Amino acid sequence: MFSVIREIHFSYGHRVLGHKGPCGYLHGHNGRAQIEVSSATLDELNMVVDFAKIKETIGSWIKAHFDHRMILWSQDPLHQVLKQAGEPVVVTEENPTAEALAKLIYQEAKRLQLPVTKVILWETENSCASYHE
Repeated sequence: MFSVIREIHFSYGHRVLGHKGPCGYLHGHNGRAQIEVSSATLDELNMVVDFAKIKETIGSWIKAHFDHRMILWSQDPLHQVLKQAGEPVVVTEENPTAEALAKLIYQEAKRLQLPVTKVILWETENSCASYHE
């Protein structure tokens, strides 16, 4: 099996509703998503997929949907307040933990027909979460 990984950098804010520590407050991250795509065979250029294709597909989606956005759970009452104030808010169906965001990126990469096998979301330089099927 061959694999390549493209890293996408973006900034976002969130809070983990119900968290008893500092993650329960609105805060931001300079995150990076590592998108792993794999294939048993290589294409005519001897590649799994061109790195540019990963950037153009899931990278563009991340920039459009997560970059410089506040990501809040649908149960978080602040999402309505921030939207009414004209702030860029993304509302998720799950508490927006690193794990949940990695899963969302993975699912979107699949929808965009990338042969994604794993997504690792780095919230900080020493903390990350991953999702794969």
